[in-house]
Amino acid sequence: MSTAMGIVYLASLVIALILVHKPFGDYIHRVYTSRRHNAVERSVYRLLGVCPDVQQTWGVYARSLLAFSVVSILVLYGLQRLQDKLFLSLGHPPVTDHVAWNTAVSFVTNTNWQAYSGETTMGHLTQMAGLAVQNFVSASVGMAVAVTLVRGFARSRTDLLGNFWVDLVRGCVRILLPIAFVAALVLVAGGLIQNLSGVHEVQTLTGGTQGITGGPVASQEAIKELGTNGGGFYNANSAHPFENATNWTNWLENFLILLIPFALPRAFGRMVGEVRQGYSIVAVMAVIALASVVLTNVFELSGNATVPLAAGAAMEGKEARFGVADSATFAASTTLTSTGAVDSAHDSYTPLAGMMLLYNMMLGEVAPGGAGAGLYGLLILAVITVFVAGLMVGRTPEYLGKKIGSREIKLASLYFLVTPVLVLTGAGLAMGSPQRRAAMLNGGPHGLSEVLYAFTSASNNNGSAFAGLTVGTPWYDVALGLCMVFGRFVPIILVLGLAGSLARQAPVPASAGTLPTHRPQFVGMVVGVTIILVSLTFLPALALGPLAEGLS
Repeated sequence: MSTAMGIVYLASLVIALILVHKPFGDYIHRVYTSRRHNAVERSVYRLLGVCPDVQQTWGVYARSLLAFSVVSILVLYGLQRLQDKLFLSLGHPPVTDHVAWNTAVSFVTNTNWQAYSGETTMGHLTQMAGLAVQNFVSASVGMAVAVTLVRGFARSRTDLLGNFWVDLVRGCVRILLPIAFVAALVLVAGGLIQNLSGVHEVQTLTGGTQGITGGPVASQEAIKELGTNGGGFYNANSAHPFENATNWTNWLENFLILLIPFALPRAFGRMVGEVRQGYSIVAVMAVIALASVVLTNVFELSGNATVPLAAGAAMEGKEARFGVADSATFAASTTLTSTGAVDSAHDSYTPLAGMMLLYNMMLGEVAPGGAGAGLYGLLILAVITVFVAGLMVGRTPEYLGKKIGSREIKLASLYFLVTPVLVLTGAGLAMGSPQRRAAMLNGGPHGLSEVLYAFTSASNNNGSAFAGLTVGTPWYDVALGLCMVFGRFVPIILVLGLAGSLARQAPVPASAGTLPTHRPQFVGMVVGVTIILVSLTFLPALALGPLAEGLS
């Protein structure tokens, strides 16, 4: 695909997101503020044994979320370990213990990191009843946490923040399921497969044979993108023609990745009673996202390494169906969110383009971020920004009528520190051990980049990877799994704690010293704080990895 077509691809994507921002955001607002429960939801509540009209404090909400997640990990682990005894196993043996642990944690935390090849490891039942189910509920958990934080800003003088089970079920039943169903039908029409067939032996052009596995691919592809999950049915992920058949299905999958994260700020503005606040948050997302997409494309299209110059373009690791520009845009989208789906090999990107993909995740995936996780991550950064602004003028900072005191800024600061601690500690332990370094196919700066990318991806619950690092070993599976667990649930607990603290406050009326948080000035401040904080934290690691490789 030419550069001109790449511009058309990006421009049409932006226009489509603008068109759906208001109506879809308003719909999400209605979903989470409605007092009515439909028949399907009431049936689920009876099955769970919960009363949907009972509100929860942040502590009860957090315990419900954690209990649900622990049970989800155990069930998914059990499915993998027992899959040879279940139907539709396709003859696959049980998944090994360390890979089963890593995969269970990965899909429950919305990371979808894959230390295995899907078509040669997982049976259809494991894919459908295990992995695909978690694609729905893990995304709904993220949206539920975001909505709870927004309620913390919107409510006052109360300890009650909603009901986790209601938020979880509504996210699945009213948002994810209907859209994923329609998207799956469209993807089938576009050439994706949807069946329960096993392995077919086919004759290759060279006279050999190759096994091609069928399966319920389109349905899993739809929710994998919509829920910002990313786990591929096949090892090649969205570069496989059964998962992503044409250039227009590639566009649709990219659109699905960005749909919910870019619409949630509208719902946020409606819930706090001031849509301008939602516009300022989505503006921050848009500024960072467009800058990242443009820089990734520039670095990839102007690659001056030996192979790109000889081939006329940086086509190594790219699908000819998509080309360089569309692949770079997809790669930026999937790392700016927590999706991790790939339609090209990120490890084959030019050093500076690969650095952009790594930096996108280091930003905390807030532009626009994962389903729910992007919004609550950016609201945390907004809290830090108003605190910094308050220090500048010597007054108590306020955001959306709530004071940002010592408790609130401690929770926000701890939230920001979780990921850097996990990333740098994990990468440091791996690089400090000769046995762990032996898993690196490449040495030098690129080898460091591969390790740094792996721990950044796991800790930020992204799931994409640089190739060249053998991570299917017990140490890496356990270490990366722990990063996924702590990288997901520690920030969630801190966010819920912040929501509880904010909800208990009385509203503070705006005064002459209140920082307006709906103007371009605030948008620029949040962008600056986000970039500066990340740059100061990760610059040494980036300088030793992709920057050193790109400047060499």
